[in-house]
Amino acid sequence: LLLPPILTLLVLLRDGRKLLGLLRSFDQFANVVLEGACERVIVGDLYCDIPLGLYVIRGENVVLIGELDLEKEELPSHMTPVSAAEIKRAQKAEREATDLKGSMRKRMEFLDFD
Repeated sequence: LLLPPILTLLVLLRDGRKLLGLLRSFDQFANVVLEGACERVIVGDLYCDIPLGLYVIRGENVVLIGELDLEKEELPSHMTPVSAAEIKRAQKAEREATDLKGSMRKRMEFLDFD
């Protein structure tokens, strides 16, 4: 009995999330079932893999699916792994900085720098 190789996938979703996991099933609509899935969250030079377990992804949310070569999969050396709590704090700080930048831009619209 020859079993097919188990594929480790990276799935990029429409909302920007990146999921990794073992391919268990898929169909013609790109619906995918991942086993041992995790969400890779990257903020600046920090990253965290948040475990999700068995995960079903609806095909309409899929932007890209790619196979990961586990022998070659390496993050750049400047990337630092952190805990889920730390990455959530970093996400919040990044979101607040983006919101502040947007509100400052809105206040300065009258200057018409275009």
